[in-house]
Amino acid sequence: MQLDLEGKGTTKPSAFSSLGLRGTISALLDEICALYQADSTPWVVGYSGGKDSTATLQLVWMALSRLDPTVRLKPVYVISTDTLVENPIVAAWVARSLDKMGEAAAKGGLPLTSNRLTPDASESFWTTLIGRGYPAPRPKFRWCTDRLKINPSNRFISRVVKASGEAIVVLGTRKAESQARAKAMERFETKRVREKLSPNGKLPNSYVYSPIEDWTNDDVWTFLMQVRNPWGFDNKDLLTMYQGASADGECPLVIDASTPSCGDSRFGCWVCTMVERDKSMTAMIQNDVEKEWMLPLLELRNELDVRNTETGKRDDRHLRDFRKMTGALQLHNDRLVHGPYLQASRERWLRKVLEAQRHIQKNGPSGVSDIKLISLEELREIRRLWVVEKHEIEDSLPRIYEEVLGEPFPDGRLDDSFAFGRAEMDILREICGEDELHFQLTRELLDIERQHRTMARRSGLFKALEQSLRRGSYDSAEEAEQTALRRRNIMDELYDGEEAIEDDEDSSPLLPGLVSLDEEMKSI
Repeated sequence: MQLDLEGKGTTKPSAFSSLGLRGTISALLDEICALYQADSTPWVVGYSGGKDSTATLQLVWMALSRLDPTVRLKPVYVISTDTLVENPIVAAWVARSLDKMGEAAAKGGLPLTSNRLTPDASESFWTTLIGRGYPAPRPKFRWCTDRLKINPSNRFISRVVKASGEAIVVLGTRKAESQARAKAMERFETKRVREKLSPNGKLPNSYVYSPIEDWTNDDVWTFLMQVRNPWGFDNKDLLTMYQGASADGECPLVIDASTPSCGDSRFGCWVCTMVERDKSMTAMIQNDVEKEWMLPLLELRNELDVRNTETGKRDDRHLRDFRKMTGALQLHNDRLVHGPYLQASRERWLRKVLEAQRHIQKNGPSGVSDIKLISLEELREIRRLWVVEKHEIEDSLPRIYEEVLGEPFPDGRLDDSFAFGRAEMDILREICGEDELHFQLTRELLDIERQHRTMARRSGLFKALEQSLRRGSYDSAEEAEQTALRRRNIMDELYDGEEAIEDDEDSSPLLPGLVSLDEEMKSI
């Protein structure tokens, strides 16, 4: 879930300039009513709690209220995706709003239901970052959007399509948001097979309807301030929330393109490292002393955004394994491209999240006394990933949980068949001394043998052992980098030689020295 990204002041004419506010809204409600009655295809309305999605849902609600109950036959699903790492203020707002609209729709006899969607525990932000070790999202590795937002929504829409054959997705997207958004919307407009309905580029048999596509930023605020919210939420509270997330704490009267609008505030995931800094949360804390309890979240977000103190650029190589998730080596500009977070880094991030959660529960207002920054389901999946897939058989998650929160982890042993635990791994670590790579390899080999011990045929054991030995065959990151560079140079020589053979018709079919090169490749 993310509040709609807002555009700055613009010279685009108001959508109300021709018919006025009342006339424009009346015509738009007629359009929505006609589209709703045109077929039996169910509607899915995207709701983020932001002003654009609120305005869109209000219009749909008002149109449905106009219709006779005998024609209000097909369902309207309101969906809101909670990434589980939303700004807590906004998340609470949306949760209350969904509850209110569900009650109001039932009372008014509207075929509208509210649905809060969340990512699977196996795909959540903390499971992916702390469990699997994915580095914090960045422009060239934006793994979060699909997992946290798109997948939950698409799964819901796909279920609707499977049950009904088609679905119409109603969104609050506007062309005035950005030039990129305008171009994308105009591109899909050319592919329309029905008036006002654009094809959904990602989901077959679903169509997108954007009733406020031509509205400006100020049109949206004008509508929200002058038309009462039909499910009982005061839109002025929404305005106040935007206002509190603006750096200057004001929503000025927009008189020209240089004047910032209140709608410039951006809300989203509090852990987001796709931006330089979280301006909305920073402004909230600065503008309201009662929101200072969110400071640990802001500090943790800034820690996730690891930067070089000299250059200011993102640089978390020291926190990550020099090998990729599969154990492979990858070069870029003659340097190794580092992979997932190291075990120590992942354990540190878990401790930081739990510490922030404990601080907020103890020092925050009563409304957040039971806040969970990371759920029990996520902790269980992280524990499984660490022990089963990463072979970290000392099983450190329960210990960290108890040390930080002061209470035992709810679950017992992960597997009673485990022959080794923390005590045995401490002994192994002592034997290996400072050779961390040797410790990791030995621990992994022991666990691979244990995992295959109960199998009737022990199929795949030798392959797993071989992969582990290859992964752990380096004494250091420096040696691995030199190995990768030597391997690349051999391959370059090989390809250059093959091109030379193709150019020389009288040459022998084999490159001179090819055998020795092949033998060297086998030794790498």
